[in-house]
Amino acid sequence: MEVQQAASQVQVMGIDAGGTMTDTFFVRADGRFVVGKAQSNPGDESLAIFNSSQDALAHWGREVDDVYPELVTCVYSGTAMLNRILMRKGLDVGLICNKGFEQIHSMGRALQSYLGYALEDRIHLNTHRYDEPLVPVSRTRGVTERTDVQGKVVIPLREDEVRQATRELVEAGSQAIVICLLQSHKNEVSEQRARDLVRDELKKLKVDIPVFASVDYYPSRKESHRMNTTILEAYGAEPSRQTLKKVSDRFKKHGAKFDLRVMATHGGTISWKAKELARTIVSGPIGGVIGSKLLGECLGDENIACSDIGGTSFDVALITKGSFAIKSDPDMARLVLSLPLVAMDSVGAGAGSFVRLDPYSKSIKLGPDSAGYRVGTCWPESGLDTVSVSDCHVVLGYLNPENFLGGAIKLDVQRARDHIKAQIADPLGLSVEDAAAGVIELLDLTLSEYLRANISAKGYNPAEFTCFSYGGAGPVHTYGYTEGVGFKDVVVPAWAAGFSAFGCACADFEYRYDKSVDLGVAQFASDADKAAACASLQDAWEELAVKVIDEFVINGYKPEDVLLIPGYKMQYMGQLNDLEIVSPVSSAATAADWNQIIEAFENTYGRVYANSARSPELGFSITGAILRGMVVTQKPVLPEDPDCGPNPPKEAYLGTRPFYRHKRWVEAALWKMEALKAGNHIVGPAIIESDATTFVVPDGFETTVDKHRLFHLKEVK
Repeated sequence: MEVQQAASQVQVMGIDAGGTMTDTFFVRADGRFVVGKAQSNPGDESLAIFNSSQDALAHWGREVDDVYPELVTCVYSGTAMLNRILMRKGLDVGLICNKGFEQIHSMGRALQSYLGYALEDRIHLNTHRYDEPLVPVSRTRGVTERTDVQGKVVIPLREDEVRQATRELVEAGSQAIVICLLQSHKNEVSEQRARDLVRDELKKLKVDIPVFASVDYYPSRKESHRMNTTILEAYGAEPSRQTLKKVSDRFKKHGAKFDLRVMATHGGTISWKAKELARTIVSGPIGGVIGSKLLGECLGDENIACSDIGGTSFDVALITKGSFAIKSDPDMARLVLSLPLVAMDSVGAGAGSFVRLDPYSKSIKLGPDSAGYRVGTCWPESGLDTVSVSDCHVVLGYLNPENFLGGAIKLDVQRARDHIKAQIADPLGLSVEDAAAGVIELLDLTLSEYLRANISAKGYNPAEFTCFSYGGAGPVHTYGYTEGVGFKDVVVPAWAAGFSAFGCACADFEYRYDKSVDLGVAQFASDADKAAACASLQDAWEELAVKVIDEFVINGYKPEDVLLIPGYKMQYMGQLNDLEIVSPVSSAATAADWNQIIEAFENTYGRVYANSARSPELGFSITGAILRGMVVTQKPVLPEDPDCGPNPPKEAYLGTRPFYRHKRWVEAALWKMEALKAGNHIVGPAIIESDATTFVVPDGFETTVDKHRLFHLKEVK
């Protein structure tokens, strides 16, 4: 990051619109980048992005109106759609399904009654509850039709019932109509006919509302997953499209010429105009994983533990042998879904989590709710009176109350002390400092155990992993949750606060479509059987290719601009879980192609589980076809600064600040992050400040800045 006039064109912008802060990340043609931060604005995300852009570009002495027209590409990630689902503020959707199955969406899958619950709530039946369904039974209509599990139409669609259902749903106030019939992924004819009938009837009624057939979006097995995801497309994605249009319009107003892209759950980016927008339901944390992958490639690290701490949650993902895992049937917002999602685990504890005492046990409870963009009681204008983790940071000297968000908001230390004293310290008979330190230690321990368990439970050793710590609150807690875990290296990027936005800028412009298939082939099958399986897989790829290319054409690309990357999901026959594989062949036709497909699966299986666990004698089953399409886009280039030796420059030193840890106050040296040079070595206790984040290096730790502006944290006890 630089504090000087820009010397070259600004080409790339990444956005992470979180629940607490909105981060922006700008990259110049020479690879230099800068991070900006502003408080999120749920009422108008476009304004928070504008404010954050101003904050970032001020480092280069540039103005938004000068830079937006220069940008070649911009990628957005945010939590707006997820929040819309959680708060049940979507469209009034009507649902058409098979007669006799009108309750299927309300019933959901059993695990939806306890998704997101802590263990103690999961194990007691009386604590379970279902959320309100996205579509009530009053706006659900059944029509007569039945397709069997082989894809044969056993009872033809009663067309008059579809027309009648459409009229009733319009009368009931539906703002969109979803169609989801049983087994449509095996035979799409009935569902597509129902879709056409609904559109025809709407035209007769002169009603202009969108129609969503599950087979056009998510032609995959598991009815609840497919139904939920298609409903999500209508319920949450359509309103979110309006939010993204507002963001896009503000860019255009300031002279931008690029087409806004959005981070998708599978790790690529898609246009905000994309047909399938539900796959952007969670995008912020995904950006961090993509950014970590790029950093790992630069550092030569294949095994990375990605840890992201924001105001509300701690997200963990593992990259092994240079690849991250994809979940095919994830859950999100307490719904099971049919979306490819970068495999992540999350715990609802972050820097903004509220802190309370359990009235019975007097133990400290963190979250799950959070102060969000209101920080804590330390911000006088927050309107809060419940202590948050940030209040503890301020009281202990971790944070500079005058430099929060670069001084944009001022924090009141005494106000935080008063609230901690009344709510935590006095009831526990502790000093304010010890109470606050106890909260931080509890949070660090929670995060540390969660991180360690995530690695160990998958059969890995932390000593084989480099831990990347990022997010607005990552650098404050890095030492606490990595201490004693035994990582090979611990890395904090100088741009940690905007790291997810950085990851968005690193992502490919990529559409992905999936389709369920059922192909079973024995270990020693004949060449004819292998070729037949290849032909079926190739048919699925060609069907998906049309959808992928259509998405790029909408965005002004020619079909020949698109690089198509086929893939598949495979398992040993009889096993429950499949693995996602990038195809080693660009097209499948012969027995030799099938053998390569098998070899790629077995190699991946051996890496994920163990070579000794491979079971080819069971035979092989392909459960899904995958097709990704991508076009080339500009990406950030990591800076390479000259080594300036271990001693930081004088202008980087800001003095000292009292800092409380292990029951004593110490004077921590203060350093300005932007002024530190490559090669600089700092021994704790020290606090390294930037406008967007604070990196804490307590006694017993030291850190060195490398040429890429990455801080490497080490324990020296």
